[in-house]
Amino acid sequence: MSAMRTDTVDYAAPGMGTRVRDWAGAVWADKARLRRIGMIWGLALIASVALAFWLTTGRYVSSDDSYVHAAKLMVSTDVSGLVKDVNVHEGQSVRTGDVLFRLDPQPFEIALANSKATLAQTALDVDGTKAQYRAMLGQIGAQQAQVNLAQITYNRYLSLVRQNAIAPSQLDQARGTLQSAQATLTSLQQQARQSLAQLNGNPDLPVEQAPAYQKARAAVDEAQRQLDHAVVRAPFDGIVAAVDSLQPGTLVISAMSAFSTTSAVGLVASKNIWIDANLKETDLTYVRKGNPVSITVDTYPSCTWNGTVDAISAGSDSTFSALPAENASGNWVKVVQRIPVRIKIGDGSCNVPLRAGMSTVISIDTGHRRWYRMLNGA
Repeated sequence: MSAMRTDTVDYAAPGMGTRVRDWAGAVWADKARLRRIGMIWGLALIASVALAFWLTTGRYVSSDDSYVHAAKLMVSTDVSGLVKDVNVHEGQSVRTGDVLFRLDPQPFEIALANSKATLAQTALDVDGTKAQYRAMLGQIGAQQAQVNLAQITYNRYLSLVRQNAIAPSQLDQARGTLQSAQATLTSLQQQARQSLAQLNGNPDLPVEQAPAYQKARAAVDEAQRQLDHAVVRAPFDGIVAAVDSLQPGTLVISAMSAFSTTSAVGLVASKNIWIDANLKETDLTYVRKGNPVSITVDTYPSCTWNGTVDAISAGSDSTFSALPAENASGNWVKVVQRIPVRIKIGDGSCNVPLRAGMSTVISIDTGHRRWYRMLNGA
């Protein structure tokens, strides 16, 4: 085999080997040139794609640190009493005004009846005061006549004493009679003023305007209010929760008396629902109120909801913390803060219920375009 290769080389055409070597070198040179061109164009393509990506991104802000929230309330009452019956069960949907539970109304009915009786008696007392005042005026007139008569008698006796026509003792008796009549008149006048004061200075005062009557009327209104509050109703549309702790016979203590709600029914709103997203402060540069939001819920991965940015908190979560972190050691590490953003939920592609606490993923369309700002020099 080696002899055959030697023969081939020996009998090759003159200059053939040189031409082959030149051709091979040219091929390798072309390949190197192509590699350089490919590398340059590849880098240019990568740079172009990166620049295009940078110019077209930055418009959307996304976060999975967001959760569904709903208005919730432990519905109780401001009066104390025994639970008579509970009208709802766990998970029941109720509307505004639906009865949740009732307290035993008998104590409140008794208090209302007592207040109404007091009101009626007060009206009679006001009429009696007006009649007493008119009687006092008559007595004052009669007593004034007695005072005038006693004064005339005293003056006559005084003249007779000066003429030594009567004994001085008679003058003393006339003086005593006059003073007694004047004291009685003063007492009657004071009683009349007291009666007039009870009538607010108006002897013809309507019963409904008398202070005592208004006080009794307020007591009736309070008793009626407590009776009405013995029936606890839903303040808004929602879903009932935490009912098991409230059973017939349970003693409900007024929140105003105990400074805490001892027995109540939980109610989670079915309409007043929103999303709180905790966004990094560095993502809020172009987020504004009213920006459209795309929402997905982990529970319903195939459903989407539309929303809008409703509010951006004035402070971070740590700002409102009861025990904010303090740097007492002198060491400091900068940490990106989270700012709560409230998102109003709009229409959804699925008719499914959203429950408080569900995890969501939100994407806010800020409308920010880097290329537009670069072209306009902004």
